[in-house]
Amino acid sequence: MLSALTPAATLPTTDMGRAEKFYEDTLGLTKDSEEDPGGVFYKCGSGKLFVYQSQYAGTNKATAVTFMTDNDKEFDSTVDGLRKKGVHFMTFEYEGMSWDKDVATATTPGGRSMRSVWFNDPDGNIINVGVAH
Repeated sequence: MLSALTPAATLPTTDMGRAEKFYEDTLGLTKDSEEDPGGVFYKCGSGKLFVYQSQYAGTNKATAVTFMTDNDKEFDSTVDGLRKKGVHFMTFEYEGMSWDKDVATATTPGGRSMRSVWFNDPDGNIINVGVAH
């Protein structure tokens, strides 16, 4: 039923101006031409990210959105670019995951290798960037 539809990750914020500055200036996202009075849509590959005003911003303690690639160079370039923009990555304990500084490495149950970083947006929403192949 839903398999033909394109999902949009949805993230709340308490301050739209601050969120727009982070998503546009720090993460390099571009506003979609589609206007919505309740928030902002950003283009992200073939998907979208919707950021909207909410008193519940930052209350999710799990990963809210993941940006994936299958290209190691693209992952490394993205991570380096985020570091240069002042993004700080988090680390945590998780079975089967090892860390090289703040980059996690693991093998998925399906045998794919993956590397990932996690960070917070200004409201505390958890964002992940990963590469798997």
